[in-house]
Amino acid sequence: MPLMPKKTKYRKQQKGRNRGKATRGNVVTDGLYGLQALELGQITSNQIEAARVAMNRSINRGGKIWVKIFPDHPVTAKPIGTRMGKGKGNVERWVAPVKPGRIMFEIADCTEEQARKAFKLAGAKLSVKTKFVKREEQDGDKDEDE
Repeated sequence: MPLMPKKTKYRKQQKGRNRGKATRGNVVTDGLYGLQALELGQITSNQIEAARVAMNRSINRGGKIWVKIFPDHPVTAKPIGTRMGKGKGNVERWVAPVKPGRIMFEIADCTEEQARKAFKLAGAKLSVKTKFVKREEQDGDKDEDE
């Protein structure tokens, strides 16, 4: 069963535009290491699941994995060989629109080498270019008292 919302207000949505850089979800919050998107794209529910499974197998279920994206946007398609008109097609798949800078996956409780290997395998399953990022130390950045 692919990832998809349990219930939506409307079955079909317009395509919309996915422009700009990520302003939310662009910082590693839960884990120590993250997989960051470098380009615009749509990640399907199958790609998310394949990447998650690849990471799990890579770290031998030793670490903790967070999936920070969710496919909540429906993509419709008309059957091949159908003439134009007669309404919008049926929902074919669910995608998560991703902007550059978005953290898609996070890992904790494993070594940096394990995390790099896991993210390399996961990145191969995704349709956007990715890079490995570490968590920024929020404590060290604040020097307001001094």
